[in-house]
Amino acid sequence: MAGSIPTELGVKPINRLIRQYAVPGIIAMTASSLYNMVDSIYIGHIAEVGSLAISGLAVTFPLMNISTAFGTLVGVGAATMISVLLGQKNYAVANKVLSNEVTLNILTGIIFTAVTLLWMDPILRFFGASDATLPFARDYMTIIACGNAVTHLYFGLNSVIRSSGNPKTAMALTLFTVTSNAILDPVFIFGLKMGIQGAALATVLCQFMALCYTMWFFLDQKKFLHLPRSRKVFRIDWRIAKDSLAIGMGPFLMNLASCIVVLFINQQLVKWGGDLALGAYGIVNRISFLFVMIIMGFNQGMQPIAGYNYGARQYGRVREVYVKTAGWATLVCLFGFLISEVFPGPTVSIFTPDPQLHDLAARGLRMMNLAFPIIGFQMITTNLFQCLGMVNKSIFLSLSRQLLFLLPCIYLLPPLMESEVGVWYSFPISDTIAAIVTAFFAVGLLRKLAQLKDGDDPAILGSKI
Repeated sequence: MAGSIPTELGVKPINRLIRQYAVPGIIAMTASSLYNMVDSIYIGHIAEVGSLAISGLAVTFPLMNISTAFGTLVGVGAATMISVLLGQKNYAVANKVLSNEVTLNILTGIIFTAVTLLWMDPILRFFGASDATLPFARDYMTIIACGNAVTHLYFGLNSVIRSSGNPKTAMALTLFTVTSNAILDPVFIFGLKMGIQGAALATVLCQFMALCYTMWFFLDQKKFLHLPRSRKVFRIDWRIAKDSLAIGMGPFLMNLASCIVVLFINQQLVKWGGDLALGAYGIVNRISFLFVMIIMGFNQGMQPIAGYNYGARQYGRVREVYVKTAGWATLVCLFGFLISEVFPGPTVSIFTPDPQLHDLAARGLRMMNLAFPIIGFQMITTNLFQCLGMVNKSIFLSLSRQLLFLLPCIYLLPPLMESEVGVWYSFPISDTIAAIVTAFFAVGLLRKLAQLKDGDDPAILGSKI
């Protein structure tokens, strides 16, 4: 697709586009989730220390969420802008957005690495590390932090590859990182006896190899979207950067809120259930995250389709891709709900041979995902507002579930129930409330889109909503 323009986004049937763009995104995001799960599975089976190591890994989740937040601030905003600019056939500015993303990702990655390495132990203790789990969390996070710039740049540019009409290439890169990580993990962890450090090293090394190809991909001057082969690649257009960061603010705040919530989850679980309860959450979170990542794959598939058609002022197609994507996402979450409620024991057993940790995780999985079927709809709706540049609504919906609803439940329910069970039940309660709020916003948006005729100025939509 070296010299072509993704005009198919505006003319192909929506069902075919969802298959073409969402399926690679789903495969890529599922593979990305498995990428994280592989680390947990191998770490959980390290002789004698597996249970504590998996608890130590859970301690790093908030810090990794912060890293992800800064990555999405730059990457998601750039990918969304590029989708809209391609719909407007504004290729010169799209290339500037791409160059901006490279520089901003490198800068944020380096700053994050420096701050993390300087205050590693205090940060990890703040996130719930005990004397028993701190060494494992530190060993893992030190290596991950050193490769942070690589991680930011790879994932950011991978999103742009997908948004520029190359979903299969983006998928292939993700599959490469997953496969290579699955191969290198046992070599480093067990073969070289590096333990949890080996898992982290394998992760960073696989992302670096994928980044090398990604940079080569965008340095091809024959592509309509490319990086200049000069120092211009590092020049920042601050006006474009401001617009890009504004769009990425929604997912940034969502991930930042996730960090705050996970911090409280860790602290409450350790307080009411001990280190093993924290390890149980690490397992449950990995399992639930697999289905969440599938939904994110649908989001990635919807993003270029909705963004392009919104830029091309084809509002009927925007509405159609949203409704159909939300329907598929709901089916995926329903399947995740059935797995959680019917087969919690066999699912959890993949991660740990420890019977006590197994029982805690199986019980937590059933309670945590009681309202799982409604999560997909909420995620898809939030992403649609982001795709259409409606930043304030995207931010509000991103934060509502976690900060407005989940956080108070996590703080209030454990003391009332006098156990960590209160933490698990916080999730279905907040999910239900958030879905009701999201439905209100979704109905309003769909009504406004229905009132617009193809070709109308999109400013009309913004003024009416």
